[in-house]
Amino acid sequence: MNQEINQAYPKAYWDIDNAAKESGFTMASDALTCSLLKTLAATKPGGKFLELGTGTGLSTSWLLDGMDEVSTLISIDNEARFLAIAQQFLGDDDRLGLICTDGADWFDQNKHLKFDYIFADTWHGKYLLLDEAIAMLNPGGLYIIDDMLPQPNWPDGHQEKAIKLIEALEQRTDLVLTKQCWATGIVIAVKKAA
Repeated sequence: MNQEINQAYPKAYWDIDNAAKESGFTMASDALTCSLLKTLAATKPGGKFLELGTGTGLSTSWLLDGMDEVSTLISIDNEARFLAIAQQFLGDDDRLGLICTDGADWFDQNKHLKFDYIFADTWHGKYLLLDEAIAMLNPGGLYIIDDMLPQPNWPDGHQEKAIKLIEALEQRTDLVLTKQCWATGIVIAVKKAA
């Protein structure tokens, strides 16, 4: 076995990748992580998906590729110039709702929403408002985070934040959790039935 990605990349992937590089965006999820996101998305037919941290839409394109035609994806980001790239290349997909907003504001206004799959790739829903994100998961819903292994772009003190986040997730009794020392470090959790 090797780590080659032997599934098709999303149609818009390379255009988004090129536009992201031109824009100076350097925080995209790596292709291994995105491949896993696509595979896991296929486990939720008719699912309601949430992506916290669209960036330029690279991981968004993989999620959409894994989703069936009746699933929906809300993807939020607070950086309009990067979100515009996702809009340019993915905005015609009726399953996708791109929202430019502050994460804390979005959580405050949408507490009532429930999801089958949450990919938290930004501060809100991961390092901030973790409880609120987990509360939005339906039983059997997936909560996925990446970048849990040290990254070259981490600021001073960030490793301690990552360690505390993992500890907080491990202490929860409402999740079944697997940590993977693969790609950039991925955590996959499933919400238990009440």
